[in-house]
Amino acid sequence: MADIQERKGILTLKGNPVTVLGPELKVGDGAPAFTVYKGLGAAVESGEFDGKTRFISVVPSLDTGICDAQTKRFNDEAAKAAGVAWLTISVDTPMAQGRWCGAAGAQNIKVLSDYMDHSFGLAFGVYVKELGVLQRSIFIIGPDNKVKYVQRVPEIAQHPDYDAALAELKKVAG
Repeated sequence: MADIQERKGILTLKGNPVTVLGPELKVGDGAPAFTVYKGLGAAVESGEFDGKTRFISVVPSLDTGICDAQTKRFNDEAAKAAGVAWLTISVDTPMAQGRWCGAAGAQNIKVLSDYMDHSFGLAFGVYVKELGVLQRSIFIIGPDNKVKYVQRVPEIAQHPDYDAALAELKKVAG
């Protein structure tokens, strides 16, 4: 991982600094390609969503209170916004994600795993080196494959600004 950019001082866990790996994507950048999983060995390529507006909610682990609340909130919002690909990405295994989705009744979003090689986390600059999880964040990617919105939560144990992300989605998706 020597050639991967390390960013320090931008993220904490309960006040303790941690290191984020990968580039700092900005609005206007092209969305990087990535591979995530919907099952063991069942790859999902980012190109599958080309031409669509994508709302990507990134959580460290579905088995924690804030991640659970964040994912349920966006599952509810997804039912109100047709024509948007709603993705939640974590490093939880696909089996753990499946159990969580069943228990939570999450049917309006695609919950995908970055457990295998952290392709998403490293490409989008949200992989947390010391913890092996992803930084809580939200990305909106337009149909033109350009980044339209980025929200990186600077403290892992805090909620994102739901209203700001949803307001921006309305602008992008119409």
